[in-house]
Amino acid sequence: MAMTPFSDDDDSGLMNEINMTPLVDVMLVLLIIFLVTIPAMQHALKIDLPHASSQPDNLKPAHLDVAVEADGAILWDGHAVSDDELRARIAAAARLNPQPELHLRADRKVAYERVADVMSAAQAGGLTKIGFVTQLQAKP
Repeated sequence: MAMTPFSDDDDSGLMNEINMTPLVDVMLVLLIIFLVTIPAMQHALKIDLPHASSQPDNLKPAHLDVAVEADGAILWDGHAVSDDELRARIAAAARLNPQPELHLRADRKVAYERVADVMSAAQAGGLTKIGFVTQLQAKP
């Protein structure tokens, strides 16, 4: 019987076990590395930082009610105004700090061009916040 590494003996089958020694060695090395580096990461400097005591500014800006009636008339907070007076009031409102919001209500029968004119006047006057007010109808 020859003792060669490539013999055809029945007892030289495949190895069925995993060698755990390299895995344990790697895990021990990682454990040592983490034990050495964690204290370096926890190093902190004591700094005397300034303290601020401010309250959030919860001022809600005022809102302007502008309505366009079915006949094209413009109402500013319930009072009828002309186009020139509307532009003057928008310019005055745009200078306020904080700037108010324009709440625009339009009748469903008014021409869209009239609503666009009011929006254009608001933009030209310097108002940046325009909201549309709608009314929900109950379904029968």
